Parts: sequence; structure tokens; C-alpha cells
Amino acid sequence: MTPAPGSDELTLIRSGLEHDARLTPAGRSFTDRFLQRLVDGANAIDTAFATDPTLAAERIVEPIFVIGAPRTGTTALHRLLAADPRHRVPEGWEFLFPTAHDTPDVIAAAADELGWPQAQQAGIRAIHTYDAHMPKECLSAMSFSFRSEEFVSRYRLPAYVEFLATCDMQPAYAMHKRVLQLLQRRHSTERWVLKSPVHLQSIPELVATYPDASFIVTHRDPAEVLASVSSLIATLRRAFSDDVDPVEIGRYHLELYARSLDALVDHTAGTLPVDRTVHVTHTELVAGPTSTVRRVYDALGIAFGDAEANAAADAAAVEREDGVGAHRYHLADFGLDPAEIRPRFERYSNRFLGEG
Repeated sequence: MTPAPGSDELTLIRSGLEHDARLTPAGRSFTDRFLQRLVDGANAIDTAFATDPTLAAERIVEPIFVIGAPRTGTTALHRLLAADPRHRVPEGWEFLFPTAHDTPDVIAAAADELGWPQAQQAGIRAIHTYDAHMPKECLSAMSFSFRSEEFVSRYRLPAYVEFLATCDMQPAYAMHKRVLQLLQRRHSTERWVLKSPVHLQSIPELVATYPDASFIVTHRDPAEVLASVSSLIATLRRAFSDDVDPVEIGRYHLELYARSLDALVDHTAGTLPVDRTVHVTHTELVAGPTSTVRRVYDALGIAFGDAEANAAADAAAVEREDGVGAHRYHLADFGLDPAEIRPRFERYSNRFLGEG
């Protein structure tokens, strides 16, 4: 069940926001609205399923998940797959307001929420853009359970970080499925295509929730990943706080991805289905977006003809973050040293990047 307002999760988040997040007045005002939307949305989801019990029988059939680490090309690949009209990709407004319809007021509310951090901190758009009609990643649906990395991405919440590292994430995936069921009831689809790097931390729960799913895992040099994601999170947090510690953020990501990418090696050998899992390197994707999509389709047994190739090529040609300004980052800015990183990720790099 979705935690009711006042639950332990929400109480922990609110305590961290009050004592640890160091919010600006504007950041606090936005956050109050953000949390109220989640509380209202969780209640509306509960009401929808109570009113129509048949929603729980809505089948999510053979979805595709892009689950690589942040900054490995997950967003770019998701957009390429979204160009296929056979695929359903959730838009920003849908994951923010899953029980609503796309009225002008709903679209405007989603655009305001997604655009607010970008308006506060200009550097965000050079790293990652957000919009009401752009594809949205899974953590926004999971946030209605109040067990989501979305809170950590925006705010300094050390106690919540500890909770998230050890809690049962199945309620978050149950909520994620409920959101898809609601959206699918309103607009049926042949296949969902979804993405979020947060799935790396919960691969067993993801597979258990969607046992017939296929998975695309993207890979990149861990040093590049750590520098880029730490830059993104530091920039995002500055929209809400004037007191952001880049070194603390860098250390957090080092520990988080040292664990999850090492675990990925084991999950690839067991939890993830071998015949429905495809691995893609960032280098391959950048060098040949359309050929990469073709290889993914071939591996998953999905037809890929001229129409699909043209759609992927057109999507690859559209400028996104790279057209907004350069995203520059350095490991040292986040207290990270390549000499420390390499041994922590040696097993992962040997397995997926052909090193060693």
C-alpha cells in the first residue's frame, strides 16, 4: 500500500528537509508544493484502485527497461526507442499526474514543476532538460511511495539516504506498476519502454515486478560516470540550496555505484534473463545511434525495418542538452581521484568495458 501522509517515510523526508537540506526560502516553497503533489497523487491513486478494482488486473506485457548508470546514455537511448510508434514512453505530465488527463491546467502544472529548477539554476539545461511532454524516467512514479532517489537527487538528506540503502524497495515497484496500469487503462499500448538509472540499486525487485521484461544496460567508464552524475546532482541541488557540498556528493556516488555496479556483475549472471538483456556501451551509442538501436532490436527479436531506422535517425539528429551549452566537470571538483576509482570498479570494468 502507498504510505499515507504522515507515514514514517514522509516524516523522515520532512525531518531531513527541515534539519539537513539547508533550503533557501524559494527552495522551501517549491518543495512544499512538490510534497503536497505527491501526497495528493498517492491518495488519488489509492482512490482510483479502490473505486475500480479491475485496474489491478491490467497487464503490463513485456516492457523494455533501460537501466544503465546515470550519464551512460540512458536518456539518449530512451529517446531513440521512443521514436518507434509501437512503443509507449511516459511523458513528464503523466508520471507527475497519473490520475489526471492532459488538460491545459495539468500540462501547465507539470511544466511549471519540471521547469522551476531549470529557471533557478541555468546550468541544469546543459546537463539534462525536463519538460511536460518529454519522456520521463521511472523514479517520478516511484516517488508516490516516498521511496525514491528523486528526494536524494534534489536535497541533502543523510538519514533518508541510510534508510533508502536498506529498505524494502518492493513498495516502490508496486507503486510504479500501479501508475503504469492507470496510464495504460486510459491509453492502451503494445509495449512500454521505460528507463531509470535507479533500477541498478533494485534489480531483483524490478525483475520480480515485471518478470517478462527485457533490459538494456548501458555502460561507460566509471570515472566519467561519477564526475558527470556528481556535477548534475550538485547543479540540481543548487536550485534549492545555497549550501551544497560537491565533495560529499562525489563520495556518495562513489560508494553507491561501487556497490551497484559490482552487484550488476552478479545480477547479469543470475537475476537478469540472459536472452532478454542487451548491453550497450556509451562509446557505441555515440558513434552509431541507429546501428545501436538496430542491434538492440535484433537481440530482443523486434522487427527493425526502414521505418524504424528512419525514426531512430531523425530522433538522433534532434539537439537536446548538447545544444544548450557545454557541460564541463572534473573529478577533482568532487574529491575523487582516478587512482581510487579504478580498483573499486575493476570487476565491473573487466566484465563490461573489456578492460583487464
